[in-house]
Amino acid sequence: MTNKVPSVSQLITHIKNNLESNYQNISVTGEVSNLSSSGAGHWYFSLGDANALMNMALFRGDAMRNPIIKNIKAGDKVIVSGSVSVYPKRGSFQLIVKRIVPAGKGDLQEQFERLKKKLQAEGLFDMSSKIPIPSMPKKIGVITARGAAALQDFLNVAARRSDYHQVLLSPALVQGDNAPASIRKALEKLIAYHLKAKEEGRTKDMLDVIVLTRGGGSMEDLWAFNDEALAWDIYNCPIPTISAVGHQVDFTISDYVADLRTETPSAAAEVLTQKFLSIETDLNRVRKDLKNAMDGQLRTRYEVLAETSPLSFLQALRSKISEYKHDLEKLNLIKRKEQILSLYEYSYELDRIAQKLSRAIKEKVQVFKNRNLEFEKILSALNPRNVLTRGYAYTQIGDKVIGSAKEMNKLSNVDVDIHYADGKVTLHKGTKA
Repeated sequence: MTNKVPSVSQLITHIKNNLESNYQNISVTGEVSNLSSSGAGHWYFSLGDANALMNMALFRGDAMRNPIIKNIKAGDKVIVSGSVSVYPKRGSFQLIVKRIVPAGKGDLQEQFERLKKKLQAEGLFDMSSKIPIPSMPKKIGVITARGAAALQDFLNVAARRSDYHQVLLSPALVQGDNAPASIRKALEKLIAYHLKAKEEGRTKDMLDVIVLTRGGGSMEDLWAFNDEALAWDIYNCPIPTISAVGHQVDFTISDYVADLRTETPSAAAEVLTQKFLSIETDLNRVRKDLKNAMDGQLRTRYEVLAETSPLSFLQALRSKISEYKHDLEKLNLIKRKEQILSLYEYSYELDRIAQKLSRAIKEKVQVFKNRNLEFEKILSALNPRNVLTRGYAYTQIGDKVIGSAKEMNKLSNVDVDIHYADGKVTLHKGTKA
């Protein structure tokens, strides 16, 4: 500042620049008072101690990332982190809050950040080490508490979208001091089950993916999934892993280490059944199109048959004979006996023709039924699963299907999945000679 006497605006601007530049990303602790929220989702409160009071603002986006604000009440001691902001028109300042935790939880957050930083430096979060999640898993291992809401959510969503998979539950404690060891034991059992099936050649029993899941909760509730030993177990797991712990705003160490993180248990089920749902939708559309085409052909043939049917001619002939009979009786042109005899002959001939036409119609209908059965056989032959059961297979690298030997010969140093009706075999194609 110069020796010139500043205006109020100049002084406030000077204070604003100094405070806002020097007090960024700071933390402070105190007791909450004057807590309120707006219709827009913003939260306002004061934080103080015996000697001072400071205004706080937690805006909507940050409030969504700190759902614990809904459980905070006046008198609670908390730790907040954020940056100072000056409001010149009132000559006041406040802290724009980015994170808020109960005072007792500050240590947990610091532990989490330290472990996260350590494991990241050791390479456990590297994308290069991630195993791709299979697009059509048939055997899914799930680790969570038996009877948990998270398990029911996962099973309900998966069953609603596909019935081509099996779920193998390895129950574990997901909360409390004994939870980390319990989760590790459950993971160890699934890996042992998978490796034994692989060793014995039971490929259909091998696991395609493992899901670690539980519902939302506080940081203490989810702390079992921040265990360092568990993180290493997940990292070394030979089976693709998905971490579906808590809700959208919850993050745990297992989320960073696993091959894929989903926001909720239901989201994990959706990811694993998406390909099945897409194939089922395509098959249903093909079935519907073929059925509509066959129904259209049958309707057309029946209409043509009705228009050209000998029954129509027979009906007209009977009507004409009835007219002749009436005229003959009226005019008395022939003898009564001869007339009756002639009518009997006509009636007999008509019955004979009717029987013959009935047989012809039944034969025609049977032809249409046989054609309908042929259409159904064609539809069944188009079913990809039936093709595989006849000894065929398809080759896939990742999510890409290899359709020709020429395309395969261009590739080297890749793992190739060969899919059969009862499972898949993974081979390694080395460098070309």
